[in-house]
Amino acid sequence: MPNLPTTTSKLTNIRTPPKPISAAYAPPLDPVVITNLILKSDNPESLTQTVHTLSGWTPNLVQTILKRLWNHGPKALQFFNLIENHPSYCHSAAAFDHAIDIAARLRDYKTIWTLVCRMRSRKLGPTQKLLRLLLNGMYLLEKLIRLLRGRFRADVISYNIIANGFCLKKQIPRALEVMKEMVERGLEPTLTTYNILLKGYFRAGQITEGWVFFLEMKKRKIDIDVVSYTTVVHSFGVAGEVEKARKVFDEMIGAGVLPSVATYNALIQVLCKKDCVENAVLMFEEMLRKGYVPNTTTYNVLIRGLCHAGKMDMAIEYMDKMKDDCDPTIQTYNVVIRYYCDDGEIEKALVVFEKMSGETCLPNLDTYNVLISAMFVRKKSDDLLIAGKLLIEMVDRGFLPRKFTFNRVLNGLMLTGMLLPGVIYLVYISPGESHVSTEVVLSAIGISFMKFQLGSWLATSELRNLMIYASRDNATNQNEALKITVQPGEPQLQAFSMFSSDKPSGSVENDWTIV
Repeated sequence: MPNLPTTTSKLTNIRTPPKPISAAYAPPLDPVVITNLILKSDNPESLTQTVHTLSGWTPNLVQTILKRLWNHGPKALQFFNLIENHPSYCHSAAAFDHAIDIAARLRDYKTIWTLVCRMRSRKLGPTQKLLRLLLNGMYLLEKLIRLLRGRFRADVISYNIIANGFCLKKQIPRALEVMKEMVERGLEPTLTTYNILLKGYFRAGQITEGWVFFLEMKKRKIDIDVVSYTTVVHSFGVAGEVEKARKVFDEMIGAGVLPSVATYNALIQVLCKKDCVENAVLMFEEMLRKGYVPNTTTYNVLIRGLCHAGKMDMAIEYMDKMKDDCDPTIQTYNVVIRYYCDDGEIEKALVVFEKMSGETCLPNLDTYNVLISAMFVRKKSDDLLIAGKLLIEMVDRGFLPRKFTFNRVLNGLMLTGMLLPGVIYLVYISPGESHVSTEVVLSAIGISFMKFQLGSWLATSELRNLMIYASRDNATNQNEALKITVQPGEPQLQAFSMFSSDKPSGSVENDWTIV
C-alpha cells in the first residue's frame, strides 16, 4: 500500500513522488553533457523521465546530439524515440533525416520505413536529404523515379537528385537521359545539373570526356563557378595529372573565381597523393596566409598524407592544432590509429582510441576492425584478450562484426590457450545480473565440444548480445531461431532452439528471439 499523508498536516507531511536520479541536479542543455548522460544510462525509464523533465529542447540541439551519437546507433534511435513524446518539443524534418540515416547504417529497413511513414503523417517530407539518403543507401533508382513521377510534381531538384544517383553508379548515359527528359518537360538545367554531370564523368574515370564537357560548358557561356573548377582540379589530380590540376587552379584565379576551402582541400589531397607531402604543407600554409580557415577535411587529408609519409609526430602536431579550428572527426582518429597499427605501435593506437571516448567522438566499425586485426599481427595473448573485449563492445554498440572477425577472435583465444580465461575476462562481474554457466557460454559461441565445470559467473547484457550474435551467425537452418531465456531464480542462462523438444515450460523473466 502507498504511504498516505497523516491528518496532522495537509502540507508538511505529504510525501512527494520520487524524482528521477538526474532530475535533482538537472544538467544544463549542453549537447556534450546530455550525450554522456544518454551513453551512460542503463535505465530507459529513468532516462525518459530525466529527458522529459528538462525544458528548452530545440531542433538544433536534438540534431547535434544525434550527430554525436552517430556511431552508437541503438542509443541514437532510443534518444530519438523518447524525445519524440516530450510535451514541449516536436521533431523537425532534419531530425527525422538524421534518424533515418542512422537506421540505414544499421540496415534496419523496418525502422527506416516506419520513420518515413511518421514523417509523411506529419507532413514533413520528403525532403531533399531524405530522397538522397534513400537513393544513396539503397540504390532504388527505378522505384524512386516512379515515386517522383507518380506522387510528386517533377522539378529541377528532383531531376538533379536522380541524375546524381545515376552518376554515383557511373551510369552516365542514364544521367544524360534524365537531363534530356528534363529539357523535354520544359525545365531548364541549372549550373548544379551541369556540375553533377561533370563530376559524374570524372568519377567514372572518363577524364577526356569530362574535360570536353567542361570546355563545352565554357563554350556555351555557362557561368562556371568554384564547384566546377574544384571538380576539375581534384579529378586531374586523382588521375595523376598534377601539372594540369595546378594550371586549372591558376586559370580559376585568373578568371576571377576565388578558390574555396574545398578547392584548397582538393589541391592539398592531390599533392599528398601524387606529389610530396612537403608541398602539401606549403599549400596549407599559403591557405592560412590568405585568410582561409581550414575545416575538418583540410586537416584530415593533410594528416593522412603525413601519416602515409611516415611523419607520425608531425601528424599528431597537426591533430593538436586542428582543435583550434575544428574538432577531430572519426576519420581523423581512424587514420592515426590505422597507421600506428601498421607500424606495430599498438599501444599508441590504444592511447588514441581511449582519447576518442574522452572527447565524445565514438569509434565506428572501421575503428574496431583495424584494432582487432592489428592484435592478430602481433599475436600476443594479452592482445587477444583486448581484441575479445573490443568485439563485445562493438556488438553492444550496434556494430555487427563480420563472421571472419568474430571467428578469428575466438579461434585466436583457443589456439593460444586463453579461451576460457578470455571468456571469463570478457564478462564484467556486477551484482544483480543473471548467472551463466561456463558450458552454456562455450556452447553458445560454437564450441560445445569443450566442457568445463567451474561453477558460474555473472553475465552482463553485453555477453548476451555476443551470444545472440554468435548463435544467429552459426545457425544451420534459416528457419530456426535461437531463444535465450532467463528463468526467475535459476542460476543458469539456458540456450535452446525454439523447435527443440526439451524447451522448458513456465513463465520467463526476459525473452529474446533472434531470427
